[in-house]
Amino acid sequence: MATTAAVHPVDEVPHIRQLAAFGLQHVLAMYAGAVAVPLIVGGALKLSPADLAYLITADLLVCGVATLIQCVGFWRFGVRLPVMQGCTFAAVSPMVLIATTGGGLPAVYGSVIVAGLAIMLLAPVFGRLLRFFPPLVTGTVILVIGVSLLPVAGGWAAGGVGATDFGAPENLALAAFVLAVVLGVQRFAPAFLSRVAVLTGIVVGLAVAVPFGFTDFGGVGDADWVGISTPFHFGAPEFRASAIASMLVVALVTMTETTGDLIAVGELTGRPVEPRPLADGLRADGLSTVLGGVFNTFPYTAYAQNVGLVGLTRVRSRWVVAAAGGILVLLGLLPKLGAVVAAVPAPVLGGAGLVMFGTVAASGLRTLARVDFTGNHNLTVVAVSVAVGLLPVGVPGVYAKFPDWFQTVMNSGISAGCLTAIVLNLLFNHLPAKADRAAVGQDTGAGAEPVAVPGAAPGAE
Repeated sequence: MATTAAVHPVDEVPHIRQLAAFGLQHVLAMYAGAVAVPLIVGGALKLSPADLAYLITADLLVCGVATLIQCVGFWRFGVRLPVMQGCTFAAVSPMVLIATTGGGLPAVYGSVIVAGLAIMLLAPVFGRLLRFFPPLVTGTVILVIGVSLLPVAGGWAAGGVGATDFGAPENLALAAFVLAVVLGVQRFAPAFLSRVAVLTGIVVGLAVAVPFGFTDFGGVGDADWVGISTPFHFGAPEFRASAIASMLVVALVTMTETTGDLIAVGELTGRPVEPRPLADGLRADGLSTVLGGVFNTFPYTAYAQNVGLVGLTRVRSRWVVAAAGGILVLLGLLPKLGAVVAAVPAPVLGGAGLVMFGTVAASGLRTLARVDFTGNHNLTVVAVSVAVGLLPVGVPGVYAKFPDWFQTVMNSGISAGCLTAIVLNLLFNHLPAKADRAAVGQDTGAGAEPVAVPGAAPGAE
């Protein structure tokens, strides 16, 4: 009895049937987001249906492996909390830019491998610098990620950028229908279905799209039932300085995203994240990212939607999410599944993407709600960071006259917004002169301490 009582809920192992059910729930909650990144990148590169299916199955396979590393852990890899891993959206714009400016996928994978190694090396340092990434920075970054990806969902809703029927009313009607289904399921369906509303919307939208000729499943019959992703399927990696520089910025974004998610999971599960477990979690991110570069997929991070699922279900066992990782590995070994996903029409993804990416932005706002904006420069930090981050999104050619390396870094709104948030937070909240702080205290009666921690709400640790 004493041994059972000593087991933390995070370490409890539920019955096999519960593991399967709760694990599948986590897979369903993140599935649409997991396949979104390969769909975006593969679509931008105009890959063949076979290559796109290969990209998706490789992604699912490494998603599962990355989740197992994070939840189960070994040595100094893995935070050992219920954390689901998936491709980060922060890397989408830089990867598309790298691949379409002459480097192709080999240059993408070379930069991804270097970024993963950098994350592993920086993990201990990042763990000790946790105080420099308060909710002010993490919330701003997550907000920029969500808002900057909304145009992607809009492009899908219109039929896919470059489609001959782009903007056709029937495309937008299908996207609106999927959006309505997602909202209806969230509002009126039982709790279990409401947690997989995005996937339900995709399935229902696909069922409607097929008889109306929106999609073609011809590639499904040609796909193999079983397949294994082989290293460097698209060619040996190429290491280009500009691509690596851009992906290193993405690595910082990814580490910031993961830090926020790990802290949130720690609070939800009653096992607060300390600097060492944080470093272990970030190191697992780096290893998974290296595996992504080797096995034809992308950088990995913790998935925020699954953080919310832990809070909703109150199922805190890391072994539940480890079971979800096992399910993803199985799905990654079934190329026919990848072919089915590749056949989902763009408007269906658009309707779901509006909710999915909007949820990411809303998560950023929720984080920013913890920030104190009274009597400090925090509003300026958020305002300028969001403006800089959305500039290349709203005006795509704004940096067209700049050197290629600069465009690679700054044409990603996420990279630009993240860099700005970090620099401005340091400038306004960590580097003021002592004389200035003393003057503030004399003029307003406020001490220096409130100025030292303006990135968090009053009383926040």
